[in-house]
Amino acid sequence: MSAFLLEVGTEELPANFLSGAIAQWRSRIPQSLAAHSLAYESVEVYGTPRRLAVLITGLPSQQPDREEEIKGPPAQAAFKDGQPTQAALGFAKKQGVAIEALEVRPTEKGDFVFVQKSIPGRPVADILTELIPQWIYSLEGKRLMRWGDGDVRFSRPIRWLVSLLDGSVLPIALENGAIKIQSDRISHGHRVLHPETVTIHNASDYVKTLRYAHVIVDPQERTNLIQEQVQAAVEKLNGSTEMYPDLLAEVTNLVEWPSPVVGKFETEFLALPTEVITTVMVSHQRYFPVFQAGSTTTLQSYFVTVGNGDPNKAEIIAVGNERVIRARLADGQFFYKSDLSKALENYLPQLETVTFQEDLGSLRAKVDRIVKIAGRISSQLQLTASASQQTERAALLCKADLVTQMVYEFPELQGIMGQKYAIASGESTEVARAIFEHYLPRGADDILPQTLTGQVVGLADRLDTLVSIFGLGLIPTGSSDPFALRRAANAVVNITWAANLQINLATLLEQITSDFATQYNKDLAQLTTALQEFFLQRIRTLLQEEKQIDYDLVNAVLGENDPEYTERALEDLLDVRDRALYLQQIRRDGTLDKIYETVNRSTRLAAQGDLDTKQLNPTSLVSPELFQKSSESAFYEALVKLVPQTQAAQQSRNYQLLVAGLENIAPTVGNFFDGADSVLVIDPDPKIKRNRLNLLGLLRNHARVLADFGAIVKNL
Repeated sequence: MSAFLLEVGTEELPANFLSGAIAQWRSRIPQSLAAHSLAYESVEVYGTPRRLAVLITGLPSQQPDREEEIKGPPAQAAFKDGQPTQAALGFAKKQGVAIEALEVRPTEKGDFVFVQKSIPGRPVADILTELIPQWIYSLEGKRLMRWGDGDVRFSRPIRWLVSLLDGSVLPIALENGAIKIQSDRISHGHRVLHPETVTIHNASDYVKTLRYAHVIVDPQERTNLIQEQVQAAVEKLNGSTEMYPDLLAEVTNLVEWPSPVVGKFETEFLALPTEVITTVMVSHQRYFPVFQAGSTTTLQSYFVTVGNGDPNKAEIIAVGNERVIRARLADGQFFYKSDLSKALENYLPQLETVTFQEDLGSLRAKVDRIVKIAGRISSQLQLTASASQQTERAALLCKADLVTQMVYEFPELQGIMGQKYAIASGESTEVARAIFEHYLPRGADDILPQTLTGQVVGLADRLDTLVSIFGLGLIPTGSSDPFALRRAANAVVNITWAANLQINLATLLEQITSDFATQYNKDLAQLTTALQEFFLQRIRTLLQEEKQIDYDLVNAVLGENDPEYTERALEDLLDVRDRALYLQQIRRDGTLDKIYETVNRSTRLAAQGDLDTKQLNPTSLVSPELFQKSSESAFYEALVKLVPQTQAAQQSRNYQLLVAGLENIAPTVGNFFDGADSVLVIDPDPKIKRNRLNLLGLLRNHARVLADFGAIVKNL
């Protein structure tokens, strides 16, 4: 068995391209090998800022022989009067077989000629020679560049190529115009610590050979080492730090031989908000901040960065980094003092100079819309006058910090600085907190707003964005979602669910779209429908992916082309969530199986009647005088008893009451269908038939309060 090494040497690669390229190769190379029937023991993908490599072990020397069946022309065209035609002769010649090797076999489209060929395996070296350029050139990433004078694009110019099958160089040439990169066994070590070239004698020696040249090629090993180094450096300072995942991943892909560098800055800068200092360090300088031991909010005047140079010159490197962060923090200090020179409310006029979207006016106009929508949500929630005033104030100020100098320089601090400036301006804690929280969640793993004021303003902000952008026809398609509308809609649903907010989303959408359509002369019905469908799709996705509800149960609560269910879902997001969760629960505990057949059989037959789906009470819809069997009377009486249970379930969203009632009625309905006193539902007498269909229709309607049982798949 053989080992194969491919190393593509480059100028310094962007960290995000490197991580993406490693992930792509980890997925695609095994698939590529499998497609060519090549077995292997392991595929290890490595990467540093100057190289991307793969080491494949356990490769055979030869591809296995294989049998292949090849379909030829129709038998009618291949043979005439038992003799081969030119079509058969040409097919046999093309496949390199004698005419006698052809077989006629029946297919769905008639008889065809086939040939069974034994195809000998090719040498693995030949196959790899063909695959390697494909592996390299198929890599995807942002802002690929031309290098050389050809048309080949890559993230950065390719400078060398190592291609070894065990100890032999596998000849590969990458051509790009006049530039030709020929494979060899010569690699390059660390730019500073080992500037000499490195000779790799055998593919399996790759990792240890590069380590000797001060290059750790395994990203995971570098990550682990960086964590250990940073933690050790912080402990020496009697402090603690946070291993920010994005920062750790980026730093890992920026160094080949990591070494910690500890720097210091003046304590006067600690007067700045912690978030300002950590943003400068983490997002802009790629430093790990040092907190007081056991704290995540109180900083020390130290930082730890990860160097890629000579560890013996760490002090010199630290001086350079200290100079940079000192300047950045001095800027922050100036911005902070300048911003505090006036109250947050006084920044509102400047919002008029900032465009929200070209066709939608300024941020100030957006704020006015947010205030109006927040007021509508407050009305739905029946907030007190005091709470409504707090919400209105938070909505008015929620974007004011966007025109402060600090947020202009550090956009990541939006909302964070708004909260601090609001407190400094004398606003209430509730208003200040809501200014920060209305941006939550900022990503998939972020927390949700915890205060009611923050929740209401956050909903209002996102609903305005959704209606406005949809109103311009900028609806997300495929993976394209430049305004993050899917994330906004997900947040609306998740905030409502998490906080159990009793809002009517359908009404809100109608009100907001009506305002927009009037102002911008848009088709109200079309806009409303598009938004409703968009939200229903987000609800569907969240129920399946986040709540782990089976797809058919989601269909059952949202309805399949059933306006009654879709309208109900948008009118009460809490109800659709609770019904889906409850259905999943009774599927797991077996209760669903006990009522499934009864409800579904009744529903199928009820479809032949004309009873609408809203009726629940049998007293005015069923005529007892038309009963011919005792099973009909029992069914009727059971339905009468079921009405208050169903109504109670509707009012309290305690659907256990309804399901218990359906369980109780199941034997009675079974008697009605198949018992000793069963009836023929489709009776020749139209009055009796309608009476019996109404009984079944009423049972269907009770079950529909929970879900459309026709959408549920039995024994999923």
